Amino acid sequence: MEKRFFVYLLATRKDGPLYVGVTSNLPKRIWRHREHAVRGFTARYNVDRLVWCEPHSNAEAAIVREKQIKRWRRAWKIELIEKDNPDWRDLYEEIGRL
Repeated sequence: MEKRFFVYLLATRKDGPLYVGVTSNLPKRIWRHREHAVRGFTARYNVDRLVWCEPHSNAEAAIVREKQIKRWRRAWKIELIEKDNPDWRDLYEEIGRL
């Protein structure tokens, strides 16, 4: 099975803080955010709801995309989320199907 990489966005709520990350193990990484095992921004601001993710076939592409999104304005990130997840549902339970 080919290894996949994910760029993801976490949020607390629509008008709350957003976090952009990249990982090769999405379920494990999101679980670590939810358990606040990752020290820093997400633990401090309780940013633990997966609201968007995008698969990539290699690490380089995922990292380029993560850096691109990190430079975006907040409004662009919200537009990206709402395109696929207009209700801002927590997608954590669905990631096993990705």
